[in-house]
Order: sequence, then structure tokens, then C-alpha cells
Amino acid sequence: MNETWVDLPVSTDATRDETTAEISSIASLSLNVLPCIAALGMACLLLAGCAMGPDFEKPTAPDVSDYTAHPLSTTVASANVAGGDAQRFAKGVDISADWWTLFHSKPLNDLIEQSLAKNPDLKSAQAALSAARENVLAQRGAYYPSVTGSFSASRQKQPGSLAPVPNNNAFLYNLFTPQVSVSYVPDVFGLNRRTVESLQAQAEQVRFQMIATQTTLTANVVLTAVQIGSLQMQIDATHQLIDINSNMLQILQYQLAKGSVGGLDVAAQESQLAQVKAALPPLLKQLAQQRDLLAVLAGVFPSQAPAEKFELSSLQLPQELPLSLPSELVAQRPDVLQAEANMHAASAQIGVAIANRLPNIELTANAGSTALAIGQVFKSGLGFWGLGADLTAPIFQGGKLLHQERAAKAAYVQAAEQYRSTVLTAFQNVADTLAALEQDAEGLKAAAAAADAAKVTLDLSQRQWRDGYANYLSLLSAEQAYQQASINLVQAQANRYADTAALFQALGGGWWHRADLAQDKNEK
Repeated sequence: MNETWVDLPVSTDATRDETTAEISSIASLSLNVLPCIAALGMACLLLAGCAMGPDFEKPTAPDVSDYTAHPLSTTVASANVAGGDAQRFAKGVDISADWWTLFHSKPLNDLIEQSLAKNPDLKSAQAALSAARENVLAQRGAYYPSVTGSFSASRQKQPGSLAPVPNNNAFLYNLFTPQVSVSYVPDVFGLNRRTVESLQAQAEQVRFQMIATQTTLTANVVLTAVQIGSLQMQIDATHQLIDINSNMLQILQYQLAKGSVGGLDVAAQESQLAQVKAALPPLLKQLAQQRDLLAVLAGVFPSQAPAEKFELSSLQLPQELPLSLPSELVAQRPDVLQAEANMHAASAQIGVAIANRLPNIELTANAGSTALAIGQVFKSGLGFWGLGADLTAPIFQGGKLLHQERAAKAAYVQAAEQYRSTVLTAFQNVADTLAALEQDAEGLKAAAAAADAAKVTLDLSQRQWRDGYANYLSLLSAEQAYQQASINLVQAQANRYADTAALFQALGGGWWHRADLAQDKNEK
């Protein structure tokens, strides 16, 4: 066996001087490099404090003092009519969270509470909010280093003509490698921060959508209950009209038998009775449909519809209506706040698009050990480690990133205009509802007067006809007028209740006073 000897250098004064000089050179180089490394680290920390793109600024409230060209104070009153009380608009007064209790109807209050607890649309919106918030928390994980662990085990056979092989010269061996890897992407240009900011704004968007769903739900329950009460009163009025016309037909048939009237009068009354009866099935259909809708709003099947009967006479019309200041409306309407959150998300996306055009830095480190036996993986001398830094920057992508940035800016302009449109629509809703309330009061007063006059006319026409002072055509006309006046009166009463509920919805619904939603408001 041949042995190879390696001559070791002999230590002399010259070699010692060269070694000392080399050590000094390395030390000097280290002293020069360390400040550079420290400066580079400090620069990264300073750069990490800024984020590309514009910082979102909350839109200012519109500079308007009133909702309508002619401010309203109090509506007219109608005496001796359900829902005929005068209503006063209290400017600057806040809305209560449970505004529907102002109608003083326990069945209505219970039904709304059931709807808030069981309505599937509301539960779906709440689940969507939870998902959006989890997405925000998931993206926040990019702020921290990523640590992964791995373990690999393999059995290998190397051909004798290849190298390297383990130092025991075995060509068939096992290899066990446990390893820990760490990677970190410094947020130098704010890519992660702007992404989190955008997701947070999107979560706010979903939150206000959920609030809008709840506000709409409560208003729809009230409106549906009012509609049910209105339809029930119209059905009752129609039944009364059927009784009146049936009695008149019996009288005419008796008089026909006596020869006092002709067959034309009887035929006309039969036609009038048939018309009144024909008006009943559509009302019954609408009532059934509204009851089915109320059941679905409450989160139950139509066959499980609430047994309560809502009558307009059992509802108390709120006499003082809170009217938020115009400057406060944009902070109360969930649809306006949702549009604002959408604009915020679009603003953050501009920063994301700009940061995507800038260099990206990734720091990596790994450590582990490699052994030929599983029991040796943690022995000394078998470990390895590595440090690295990667810098990547886009050079040419065919204008893709530039146009994405321009698209993000255009999307922000779109969101800003959508916000402005939503604000204008919100003010329009309030103005329309205020005008409706004013005209509803006038309409109810006129409808009540018309109904009273029609009833007096009908009574006089019936008396004159029996006494022979009036012909049957005048009586028929009086019956038709009374029928229409009765229906108009019921509809006018329902309009006051419905538009009162619509005003609370148009002003935001008082959601900021609900404990569950107020807590969310503080968690931004």
C-alpha cells in the first residue's frame, strides 16, 4: 500500500509575520464592513417606515344645512282618525337603536327580535364579516418571519465511478437530514402594509353591508306588518261594501217583484255587487303573500307564519321624529360608509400597484444536520447552516405593472365618484321621505274628509231613494264613491306608518347605539 505524505510548513519568523499581517487585514476589513452592515440594516428599518401610494383621507361631510329646500317643522293633524296625529321633526335629535318600539306594539317588537336572531340573510352577512376579518389576520402574517421545519430520509446507492461519497467510502448508505428554514421579507416599500390596509377596508365594507342588511331587515318587518294591517282593513272595508250592496240588491229585487223598479236597476246593482266582490280576491292574495314574506323575514317557513294579527289601529304613530343633522348623515348611513370603505380599499391598491414595481428583498436562513444513522443526527460535527439574501426587481414585463398602477388609480376615481353618488342618493332618500311624510299628513286629512263626506252622501242617497226623491243612478254613484273613499282612507293611514319607518331607515336606523355593532365600531 502506497502512502502519501504531506509536508507541513515549518513555522518561521517570516511565516509568523505573514500570518499576523493577514489576521490584521481581516480584522481591519471586518471593522470596515460592520458599519456598512449596520448602516444597511438601519436604512432598511427607515425604509420600512414608509409605504408607497397615497394615504387615505376620510371625505369631508357635505356643506349643507337642510335636506329640503323648505325646512319642515310639523305636519298637519287629522282628528278622530287612526294615525292622524301631527308629527314634529326634531332636528339634531339622535335616533334610538330600537326605533320600532316607538310604534308601541309588543307583537311587532317580538317579531323584530325574532328576525334579528333567525333571519338567514343577516346570518350570512355576519359570516361574511367573520371571513373578511380572518383574511385580514391571515395577511398580517406576512409581517413576521416564516419558519418551517423539515425532515428527509433516503437510502442511496452511488456508482463507484462517481463521487462524492460518505467519508467511510460506502457506496450504499442512508441519509437523514432534519432542517429548520427561516425566511423574511422586509416590508421596505410597504407592499404588505398596503395589502393589509386594503383587506381591512374590504372588511369594513363587508361590515357595513352587514349593518345595512340588519337595518333593511328591521325596516322591512315594520313595512310588511303595516302592509298586512292595511290589507286587513281594506278587506274589512270590502266586506262591509259587499254587505251594503247585497242589502241594496235584496231591496231592489223585492221592489222589482212589486213592480216599483225595472229590471235595469236590478241588473245595475248586481253588476255593482259583482265588482265589489271581484276586488276581494286580489286583496286576499296580497295579504297571504305579505304573511308569507313576514314569515321568511322572521326566519321561518310560510307554514309557520306568526299568528299575530297586525292592525293599524293598534299601532301608535310617533309624534316626534328625530332628524339627524345633514353633516351627521354620512357617518350614519351604512351604504355611505360602505362606499367610503370601498374608496379606502381602492386607495390602498394604488400603493400595492406601485410597490409591485419596486425591488423586493428576501432574507433566508437555514440550519440542520445530516447523518448516516438516525441516532446520529444530533451529534456534534454533523450540522450545517446558511444565510442568504435575495434581491429581485422587475426589469421588463411588457408594461404590465405600469398599466396595473394606472388601473388602480382609475379604480380609485371610480370609487370616489360612486361615493359621491351614494351620498347624493342618501340625501335624496331623506328629502323624499320628509316630503312624503308632509304629503301623507295632508293626504290622510283629505282622505278622512272625503270618506266622511262619502258616507254622508251614501246615507242621504239611500234615504232619498227609499222615499222616492232620488233615482237609482244617484244611489249607485254614491255607493261607488264611498267604496273608493274607504279604500283611499285605509291606504292613506298605512302611508303615514310606512313612511315614518322609511325615515328611520333613511337616517341610518340607529345601528351605532346597538351594543353588538357599537363594539365593532370601536374595533378598527
